[in-house]
Amino acid sequence: MKPWIRQHLYALAEACKHLLRHPGSFLLNMLVVSVALALPFAGLTMLENVRPVSERLAVEPEISVFLKLDTPRETALALATQIDRTVGTGTAKLEFLPREQALNKLRDKAGLADALAALGDNPLPDAYVVRLPGFQDAVHAAEVEAVANRLRTLPGVEQVQVDSAWVKRLAALVRVLRVVLLFMAGTLAVVVVAVVFNTIRLQVMTQREEIEACRMFGATNAFIYRPFCYTGALLGLFAGAAALVMVGVALYPLNAAIFDFARMYGSEFRLSALNFSSILILLAISAALGLSGAFFSVRRHLTRP
Repeated sequence: MKPWIRQHLYALAEACKHLLRHPGSFLLNMLVVSVALALPFAGLTMLENVRPVSERLAVEPEISVFLKLDTPRETALALATQIDRTVGTGTAKLEFLPREQALNKLRDKAGLADALAALGDNPLPDAYVVRLPGFQDAVHAAEVEAVANRLRTLPGVEQVQVDSAWVKRLAALVRVLRVVLLFMAGTLAVVVVAVVFNTIRLQVMTQREEIEACRMFGATNAFIYRPFCYTGALLGLFAGAAALVMVGVALYPLNAAIFDFARMYGSEFRLSALNFSSILILLAISAALGLSGAFFSVRRHLTRP
């Protein structure tokens, strides 16, 4: 085990020496890779902040049940028991809205009094408002729609309107953003590997005589590969750290704009940085991408005749 550790420490030292000998090219390559990594890192930060809002957002879906216009009042009132049985949650809140009360609310709206007076008879039907406090997040949106479909089958019901469609839209939007982020991350990962591949290729070309001399003295391919692989891993690691710093710095002006917007809606929503475990995972992924690009590059150029 000790010789194996000694060989890896030697390879790591050689990689660090190379980076110190050419700091300018290393910094430029690191800047290119960090910019490519900053985009998916920023997208992941946004999703991690939005995901709890979409999953734990407390909502009380409402279902409006409009009865047929010719339904007698006694029949309309008796329908409450059937609605409660059809919903079946045991916690549903029913509110009966007589047509006269609905007309008064509509008349109170500015500019509608004259229009309603011209209609003569009351055109609004009796209605029920069903509130479902047991459905607390976007995951239950499909169940709310199922309840609405059952209510549509009741006798005397003309129309059923679900007032929580925005919950499903929010969940769908988060899913779309997640797919876009995965596509963008995959595309930029290829860019990172390509940049590291080209960087290591140039390094291999400049050290070709040194590599041939090592082979003459019996150096194995693994011994030759290690310094280049460590160089690529260090490039990916430092670029990932720089990308995380970019995203962290960008959060300050972005939060200032978000705070002003959220305050208009009575919210204190702010974007927060990723947690420590997520940062470690992203740094490991960055180093792995750099290692992959270096390995493919050195393997391709050292196995050619």
